[in-house]
This record gives sequence, structure tokens and C-alpha cells, in this order.
Amino acid sequence: MPELLLRHIAQIATPEGKAAHHGAAMKKLKIYLNAAVFIRDGRIAAVGPDAVISSAVLQKNPNVKIVEAAGKCVIPGFVDPHTHFLFGGARVEEFVNRLEGVPYLELLQRGGGICSTMEATREASADELYEKGKSILQQMLHLGVTTVEGKSGYGLDLKNECKLLQVMQKLEKSQPVSLVTTYLGAHAVPPEYECRSDDYVDFMLDEVLPVIQQYNLAEFVDVFCETGVFTVRQAERILQAAARRGFGLKLHADEMNSTGGGGLAAGLGAVSADHLLAVSEDDIQALAQSKTVAVLLPATAFCMRKSYAPARRMIDTGCAIALASDFNPGSCYTYSVPLILALAVIAMHMTMEEALTAMTLNAAAAIGRAKSCGSIEPGKQADLLILKEPDYRHLVYGTGLNLVEQVIKGGEFLW
Repeated sequence: MPELLLRHIAQIATPEGKAAHHGAAMKKLKIYLNAAVFIRDGRIAAVGPDAVISSAVLQKNPNVKIVEAAGKCVIPGFVDPHTHFLFGGARVEEFVNRLEGVPYLELLQRGGGICSTMEATREASADELYEKGKSILQQMLHLGVTTVEGKSGYGLDLKNECKLLQVMQKLEKSQPVSLVTTYLGAHAVPPEYECRSDDYVDFMLDEVLPVIQQYNLAEFVDVFCETGVFTVRQAERILQAAARRGFGLKLHADEMNSTGGGGLAAGLGAVSADHLLAVSEDDIQALAQSKTVAVLLPATAFCMRKSYAPARRMIDTGCAIALASDFNPGSCYTYSVPLILALAVIAMHMTMEEALTAMTLNAAAAIGRAKSCGSIEPGKQADLLILKEPDYRHLVYGTGLNLVEQVIKGGEFLW
């Protein structure tokens, strides 16, 4: 891999550190003007003023590949720490029904929702899912997403949950976007366990988790903890069993109703608690005092016409906030980073600095990757975005526009 020197960069904007930033620290970006980045072996070797970095590099490495970035801003690659990107079929009719006023949980009770996608996913072959997933990841890459968390949860049995996770592992090896896999068998109760949710929990713990552990198919275990889906008690049982087997923990918490999921995630030491539209004040306090990252999904609230998660209140209380797409076939059929950033700043009252931190370093922390990516610092993966504009604030000023001009992943130009 050739050494690479990006020089004459108008601006570098990045959070710094190897852990999530909490509260007021989310506003702190390191800004370099007229800067340079030196990349060696796919990692950042040096970053700083162009006059210092370029002079030192060119003296020792006269054959280094030079990329001129005058008039451009460079930021870390975006991290999407919550997606359901691998599935069969589509649910456009359900989307229309929901916009006409049918509640999401009612659609689920009608046999729609997750179980509808389950049927299409069970019918889809691994090759079909692979090609669909590859196409989606390529499109996400063009939006600057260099690392993605992908959840299972549309198979809801042993065979098809493993199929989804195995396809994701194949995608991780065959395309450039870094993938982190999460087992979400507790996404819904499948028809074969209707009215027997505790039996389905037993099935997951006794028959599915051992196989996923044996074949190392997932790094994290997640649960959709919500009224009418899985209770706090069931979620705690699943996550405690997962922790005993060495899995990291994540939790869909307090999306529709305040159930105490945010507090449960914090109490169990989960890496993240996600959604949190209906999070209680007590759970905000619990999250603020924990290392659990609160992953907020503004595009989901937007698509479902719901109130946004209280981002401003959570940051001011001291929480670590990340942003993610929640791309899925039902409630949020988008992975648009420009939309997410715009909603976070304009609708959720986050600052531009907080939003950038939330989609880079804090998002990396929400999938256990803050030590390796999410910021532009020596030793980290060279996952960088060159923007079309000279200032990171254009990311929201250009509302809804994709400003990513070039993507560097692991020190290589991909697009």
C-alpha cells in the first residue's frame, strides 16, 4: 500500500480520543487550517499544519504519493452504528398506511411489520441477500459511511438468523465498508411462537445463542424492548445470558413508550441504548452517569411523524450521544447521512460540532470501535472524507446535500 500525503487541506475537523465524548465535550473539535495528513500502511501516521507535516514527510519519503486538497475540508469517515440493512422484500404499502394514521404496533399485530419482512427474508437466498446488501453498502459508501453495524432480526429462527449473519460476514470480507454484526433474534415474536414469547426467549437462549457463539457469527446481541414486543424482564434475561457468553450488549429502548429500557441498558453496561424517543428523566440521568452511548435515530422519528428524542436535554445532562440511520424496510427506509445531520441540528437542536462528533467518534464508540476509527489521529485507521467545501459547517448549511467528494478507506481512495 503506497504512502499517501494529503496536503494544503483548507480545514481538518475532527473529534479526538479513544472513547465517547459526553455532554459539553461533544462540542470540542480539533480544527487544523492549511493542514496535511500523512498515511502509512492504511493508518494515520501524522496530522497537523501543512508546513510542518509536508516538510517532514517529503524529506524522508520523497516518493510519497501526494494528493492536493486545497479548498477542501477533511473529516473522519462516518460511522453508522444502527442499521437493519439486510432483508428481503419491501413494505411500501405499510409505509403509506402508517402515514394515513395506522399505528406501527397495530400494523405489527395485523401480521405486518417485522413479520412481513421475515417471510420475504426467509424466502430469499443467501446469494440474493448478498447482492442486495452489497449494493446498499456501496451506496452508503458514496455518502461517506465507512463503518456500518448490521443487525439480523428478519429470520427469527435458527436457520435464517444464521443465514443473515453469515451473509454479513461474507460482505465484510468482500467489500471495503467495515461491518460489525449484531444478533437481533429478539426483534419480534415469530408466528410459530404466537402468544408464547417466553418460549421464544427460551428457544433463543437454548438453541440460537450457542450456535452464534460457537461459529462467531456476531459481536453484539440486541433486543427490541417495547410494549407488545419484549418486556424489560425478557430483555434483561436475554442480555444477561448474552453477556455470560461474551457478547457485547445493545438495546432498542424507549422508542414508542417509556419502559425503563434506557436505564436497563446503562445498568447492564450495554455499549449502547438506541432510539430513546420516550426516555424518562431517570433514565437520562442513568445514561449520563454510565459509559453507555445513547444512539439517536432522527430519520426514524421523521418518517414516523413522532417527536424526536430529547437530544439537547440528554447532552446538557452529560450523556454521550451518537447518531445513526436505523435503515430498515419498515419505519425508516433511508440511510441518508445529509438528512440525519440536518434533522439532528435543525430539528433536535444539536450544534454542528455535536452532530459531527455523534456521527464519527461517538458512533464508533457505540459499536466498540472508538480506539480504531472515528477521528483523525495518529494510529487510527485512515478512514477519511474529502468534502467539496472548505468548512465542515457546510454539512448542514448545504441542507440535505451530499458534500462527500472522495472517500479514503484504510488509506485507499475508493470513490
